[in-house]
Amino acid sequence: MKIGLLGGAFNPPHVGHLMIARQVLDFTDTDEVWFLPNYGQLPPKPVAEVIHRLAMTKMLVLPGTRVSTIEIDNKLDGDTINLLPHLPREHAFRFIIGSDQLPTFHLWGKWEELVTKMPFFVFPRYGFSNEPLYEHMSLISHEFLVGTNISSTKIRKRVAAGLSIEQFVPPSVATYISSHNLYR
Repeated sequence: MKIGLLGGAFNPPHVGHLMIARQVLDFTDTDEVWFLPNYGQLPPKPVAEVIHRLAMTKMLVLPGTRVSTIEIDNKLDGDTINLLPHLPREHAFRFIIGSDQLPTFHLWGKWEELVTKMPFFVFPRYGFSNEPLYEHMSLISHEFLVGTNISSTKIRKRVAAGLSIEQFVPPSVATYISSHNLYR
């Protein structure tokens, strides 16, 4: 099976993640997308506890997707190259990143080795260039592609400001954030 890995902090997960997964399934030969919440952060940054981020990520529901706990189960440090030995060998994997990651991709640990071992799909993000594309990276494009600038950062800021997030996260995620008093 051809699997797209959509990793990150999911701090919190939002409808933009669902939009990306849906369109990767629609416009590439990907059979399934795995949401891959990370355990560690590189560089380190403050995030909600992994138990909360995982619980919310499990609320992202879309046919053709699932949540993988490979990084959490193995307590990986967030350096993507360290994930590779833990991936099941029976599948063909591709990483999915937003174009917002391109300007700093050269700072990823062993990035040159990473792109030779695993191809990347790059999803366009509003306000960010689709360059530089490195070898083994493919930009997802289609005349029906719907882009977004929804981000976890903006959602956290809306929560902190007391603004509604109900259109930007699944209802169950909004309820979870509220009931666990996250991001205030």
